[in-house]
Amino acid sequence: MPRKALIIVDVQNDFCPGGALAVPAGDEVIAPLNRWAERFSTESWPVFATRDWHPADHVSFRARGGPWPAHCVQGTPGASWHPDLRLPPGTVVISKGDHPDREAYSGFEGTDLERRLRELGVNEVYVGGLATDYCVKNTVLDAVRRGFTTYFLTDACRAVNVQPGDADRAIAEMEAAGARPIAG
Repeated sequence: MPRKALIIVDVQNDFCPGGALAVPAGDEVIAPLNRWAERFSTESWPVFATRDWHPADHVSFRARGGPWPAHCVQGTPGASWHPDLRLPPGTVVISKGDHPDREAYSGFEGTDLERRLRELGVNEVYVGGLATDYCVKNTVLDAVRRGFTTYFLTDACRAVNVQPGDADRAIAEMEAAGARPIAG
């Protein structure tokens, strides 16, 4: 029987409307993610929540020549979870991008997420959050590469779309890699 885990990606204030790097309609992922989290919690399946946890001088910031404005700086309100996100008790928080000189779009990059999933016997992951074309995509692709049966939650993702069509290209790339789209 598959052992499932939910991975909620980066539903932080800075990625929601009004934030430093707001994803258009980013707050629309919250209601479906809350439903997914409740379902997983009811079934006693683990829930993980990744977050950008950048130092103030992170390499991705424009001040250091990166592409993004400063966002999700450790300990700031922008790095906090959106106040309407209901993470169940026992949610495992995975901080990423916490080294000043290393990018980390994937929840697996530079973290112990894979080890934690394996220790729990997880072989199937469900991934949603922000943003479809960056951190969700990279987390999904890394999950597939690591051998997890991987679903991306189409009702619980929104894209930055720096270039028109980025979301569609990200979805096509995830599907081509073997990830399966699913809606709750």
